[in-house]
Amino acid sequence: MSKKRIVLAVTGASGTVYAVQLARHLNGMDDVELHLIISDSALKVMDMETGYDRTDLACLADFVYDCKDVGAPPASGSWPHSGMIVCPCSMASLAAVAQGLGTNLIHRAADVCLKERRKLVLVTRETPLNLIHIRNMETATLAGATVMPASPGFYHSPESVEDLAAHMAGRVLEQLDIPHNLYKRWCEESQR
Repeated sequence: MSKKRIVLAVTGASGTVYAVQLARHLNGMDDVELHLIISDSALKVMDMETGYDRTDLACLADFVYDCKDVGAPPASGSWPHSGMIVCPCSMASLAAVAQGLGTNLIHRAADVCLKERRKLVLVTRETPLNLIHIRNMETATLAGATVMPASPGFYHSPESVEDLAAHMAGRVLEQLDIPHNLYKRWCEESQR
């Protein structure tokens, strides 16, 4: 692999602005090949939250797969990649990942990450959490996933929703060892 392959899956939870930030940053990197999977529910939520449609997000990716295509490359353990991000990750998708259900390409690709011991970052977006959510987070974590609730920090003095989304996107990218300049880190000289 000459480029670092990253799989970005977008599910139907609120918070598609995080996925847009991630896709924009990864699109601008010469050494990254972005593989995108968008659920139908994610498209509806993205339209409501951002006014973007499938084309707006798809144009940022190198490859786009239909969520129903469980035969696409990310569904196979023999297809190498450097990690997968599910952002935002709905509680339904979290449950499917935690239980090993491969009912669509997002769930199957996440299951492949766990079985192949590849990095899997689940950016959950729900509040409050019930005990089922918490136990599914525990199960996914024990299986090897990193669960990152969409909880942006405020130490970088955000001035907009986009700043908050950039902070969260940067924190996610750090889990995959992908460099970025999306926010000022704690105690940086240039911070206010």
